[in-house]
Amino acid sequence: MTVALLISLRMSLTVSLLVLIFISGVVAQDGWAVHYNPKYICALNGSTVTMKCMYRYLVIDSSQNSFWSTIRSSDEDLLNDPYYRDRVQYHGDQQQSTLRLMNVTEKDQSTYHCRYKDDRFRGRYRDRGVDLSVTDLQVEVPERVIEGDKVTLTCKTTCSLTVQPTFTWYRNGRYLSSSTDQLHLQPVSRKDAGRYRCAVLGQDLRSPEVTLNVRYGPKSISVSISPSGKIVEGSSVTLTCSSDANPPVEYNWIKGTTIVGKGKTYTMKEISSVDSGQYKCRSSNEHGEKLSEALTLNVLYPPKSISVSFTFSGETLEGSSVTLTCSSDATVQNYTWFKEGESSPVGPRKSYSFIVDSKSSGWYYCLAQNDHGSIKSAAVPVIIKEYSIILYVVVGVGLCGVATLIAVVFLMNKKMKKKRTMEEDDQNVDPNAKDDTYTALDPVSRSSDDLYNTLANVDPNAKDDTYTALDPMSRSSDDVYNTLATVHCSPSDDLYSALDPQSRSPEYDTLAVSESTCTDECFVAAGTDRL
Repeated sequence: MTVALLISLRMSLTVSLLVLIFISGVVAQDGWAVHYNPKYICALNGSTVTMKCMYRYLVIDSSQNSFWSTIRSSDEDLLNDPYYRDRVQYHGDQQQSTLRLMNVTEKDQSTYHCRYKDDRFRGRYRDRGVDLSVTDLQVEVPERVIEGDKVTLTCKTTCSLTVQPTFTWYRNGRYLSSSTDQLHLQPVSRKDAGRYRCAVLGQDLRSPEVTLNVRYGPKSISVSISPSGKIVEGSSVTLTCSSDANPPVEYNWIKGTTIVGKGKTYTMKEISSVDSGQYKCRSSNEHGEKLSEALTLNVLYPPKSISVSFTFSGETLEGSSVTLTCSSDATVQNYTWFKEGESSPVGPRKSYSFIVDSKSSGWYYCLAQNDHGSIKSAAVPVIIKEYSIILYVVVGVGLCGVATLIAVVFLMNKKMKKKRTMEEDDQNVDPNAKDDTYTALDPVSRSSDDLYNTLANVDPNAKDDTYTALDPMSRSSDDVYNTLATVHCSPSDDLYSALDPQSRSPEYDTLAVSESTCTDECFVAAGTDRL
């Protein structure tokens, strides 16, 4: 049983050994074998690769009897193939053979085999050979990058490189310090935008350039005006706005709070004075917006309106100070004051001040002038006010008021006396007479005898009868009638003459004395009581 166990174990080891031999290389019928190291190669496009095969249980002169072939070369020596001839080198000894293939490309992707020129081995074996893959370097970037994000760029290949190289990075052709297959931009800014590529340090193996596009809102904005310099009404003006942003922005032109235009440029043809003001440009995209500083547009134009203000109301007293001020809607270089009737200007400034006298009295106007035109104001009067005439008028109006008051008092006294006289007459009338005063006096309803008797009953000597007292035929020279006639002003007396001591009549003095010295006797003589 022990012998059987040993035999079984020996058979198992033999089988395992044969499997390993078949896996690692080629086993010939008489026990020799070929091994490849490595069995798979991933190389960069344009690089140089090296393949090796080792012999086991076989001693040959590999420098003369071994060669390499591919399916492409129909198992013929690569040195005989024009496609490979200039890029292939063989090296080896009695134990191994080496293939050096330079400047590999994707067309070189294939399986490479080690062969021998000895006819003893032709067709007596099959090997797996070495598989070659060729790849390019590629830079992988995120599809959408916004300023402030954390971004990593990766240098990638389509297969895992057999030999791991040292990488380097370039942006816009300039070397960056990173030495790994990844470039970290954390956080990314708009300054990081550009063309990137990775490469193998020390070799001329570079990836194609890729562009990193960093999106951000407007960061700077400026406005300009064309043409520069003075802007005259009627000319054409163009405003231009510039902004740093990604993606491109939308431009809006704002005057005050109103949007007046859109686009990078804003053109105003035949500009007018109403276009003067402050303009701003607003730049905006999906990531933000920014407003420019205000651009002041000052349109020059000739004066279109003019106004005059003054420190009086048209008339002023002689010796007073007067200031005339001229104003215009335009920018005016020169204001000039003129007096109508005079050819020379009287004042060269916006305001003109002077003292009013007989020579300065008159009409004045202003002329506003700039480089683009002029305008003349309406004339305003500066007239001396006649003080003495006004004083006379005021005094005359005052005296008329006093005279009117005196007349009113006189009429009231007269009315009261009339009423009192009528009451006394009623007491002296015939008792048979009718009570109605108007009926008694009515000629239609009364006979001639009645009217006579009524009048006959009145005492002819009664002093209280107002009408009798005022009758010039029944009054003596001492009566108050004559007194009143004496103090009465004649119609020819002029109001202004009454105030003139040289032309005043004697009756004026009489009236003044009578008014101040009249006693109760005056009122008794007039047949009435003192008020």
